[in-house]
Amino acid sequence: MPESADANPTRHDSTFLVTATDASSTVLRDVESGQIYSLEDAVDADRLSIIDGTVESKPPLHVVYELTEITATRTVDIETSIEPPTANTKQIAANQGAGEITRKPRAGAGEIHIITVPEKNSTEAVADILDDKVTLCERAARLEGNRIEIRSAPGVVAVRYMP
Repeated sequence: MPESADANPTRHDSTFLVTATDASSTVLRDVESGQIYSLEDAVDADRLSIIDGTVESKPPLHVVYELTEITATRTVDIETSIEPPTANTKQIAANQGAGEITRKPRAGAGEIHIITVPEKNSTEAVADILDDKVTLCERAARLEGNRIEIRSAPGVVAVRYMP
């Protein structure tokens, strides 16, 4: 979502990830810029929810924000698949060094991130990726994804961001 046309520094339209929430406050992160917004009040959304909306700073200091408009909310499903990476994915991984990543469009919509890892470390790599749900959900929000599927085989991990 583009920034508001009037470029008012106290108002910001974007897609946000809920990074923390409790009974009295919520913290949002703009998925494009990484800017953090501490909300004055709690929002009825779970941690890792994605909110398309508008935040406005509260006077007089303009350091705390209010979520003044919500145009859409969604959550991202994250799962590990028993399916192996596709033959094409394995071929891409075979042609890159350990630790390298290739991003490619998914047929239809979304994106696939193909990561080459040492063969004996595939399971650990999947666990590390799953451990960073904030990053996974933030990328999904940027890619307009609602589902993340992780496939792996010795030497390759494929993270699939899907609608």
